[in-house]
Amino acid sequence: MTDPASSIEELTAQRDQARKDHADLVARGLKLDLTRGKPSPKQLDLSDALLDMGGPAVGADGTDLRNYGGLAGLPELREIFSSSLQVPTEQLLAAGNSSLELMHDAIAFAMLHGLPGGERRWADEPEIAFLCPVPGYDRHFGVCEKLGIEMINVPMTPEGPDMDTVERLVAEDSRIKGIWCVPKYSNPDGTIYSDETVRRLAAMPSAAPDFRVFWDNAYAVHHLTETEHEIADLLALCAEHGNPDRAFVFGSTSKITYAGAGVSFFGSSQANIDWWLAATSKRSIGPNKVNQLQHVRLLRDAEGLREQMRKHAALIRPKFEAVDKILGSELGDTGLASWSKPEGGYFINLEVPEGCAKAVVAKAKEAGIAMTPAGATHPYGEDPTDSVIRIAPTYPELPDVEAATQALATCVRLAATEKLLADQQG
Repeated sequence: MTDPASSIEELTAQRDQARKDHADLVARGLKLDLTRGKPSPKQLDLSDALLDMGGPAVGADGTDLRNYGGLAGLPELREIFSSSLQVPTEQLLAAGNSSLELMHDAIAFAMLHGLPGGERRWADEPEIAFLCPVPGYDRHFGVCEKLGIEMINVPMTPEGPDMDTVERLVAEDSRIKGIWCVPKYSNPDGTIYSDETVRRLAAMPSAAPDFRVFWDNAYAVHHLTETEHEIADLLALCAEHGNPDRAFVFGSTSKITYAGAGVSFFGSSQANIDWWLAATSKRSIGPNKVNQLQHVRLLRDAEGLREQMRKHAALIRPKFEAVDKILGSELGDTGLASWSKPEGGYFINLEVPEGCAKAVVAKAKEAGIAMTPAGATHPYGEDPTDSVIRIAPTYPELPDVEAATQALATCVRLAATEKLLADQQG
């Protein structure tokens, strides 16, 4: 068993064994991938009925869905997702395939047109900044970086973002226009925001009158256990605390039906919905309502959505369990790693000794294991501690998940013992 405080002799023996194990891995010529949180082919198969849904392309109100119009999206689909996204149907829009596209558009619209309650367009502000809870979602950070928005790290806690830090920064700095949040089964650590965290996000004073909470509820229904965790209703709490326009709620069917042919959602106050429709009407005449109708026929209602997600959980739960079991067996009593045990979502957060994450990922690559780049969980790709690694176990088949995790554990042992030995030798 490895202990970070082991003697130089013990560490040398452990490093040498890890080097041998790693060399054996390299010789096997593995080609395994734990990079992105994609649904597996078997998960996509659950929605193949989308391809065969018959019947006329007519909405519940008799609208011919083959034609232009319907910018807000199909009401019957919005109703199915209203409760899970915690947005009234009339304040929820159904759009195209990608919720990331909607998040990008929300910022672009704010840049070009300004926001309700704002003093000017964001493009006219001298500087703009967003708070970024870390570890977090790399594509959120990519949107900010692409649009020239400064990103400020905020540490995550077991309750969500460190709210003492968030409240202080938002109250004192008018440059801060938003915060990224994945409130349920966060990417990558699986955190579920506490009711108190949600309340504080809704109630806190903000120096910027057009401050927004970008509430990416991507995993609202993506449970891995029998417990279907709920979070506090941000939109309702914002209204209750006198900040009705603060919440921008996003969601999608990307990991519910077809990742490449789903539906995205945007929910907010009525003022924000009116603002959004006015802005988006200049770029679109309406979403793919026929695809939205196919989703209604597949999912049927809110209970049908829950049934679909139980099928997903049955397919991916064994993969999460395998990662936890193997990491526990290989690293659990070594002091070299800790990892999250999420009850939903798509990722596992692995933390290794400071200064080791990049080395672990590099050694995994040498062994044929593709990992998300170290640092991707932080703005600008820079993890200041170089200790966080995101594991995405959903896409590969179970035997490949097991083999990849076993190999990853070997890479952790090698990188960590090399670093610890170098530190001790000075």
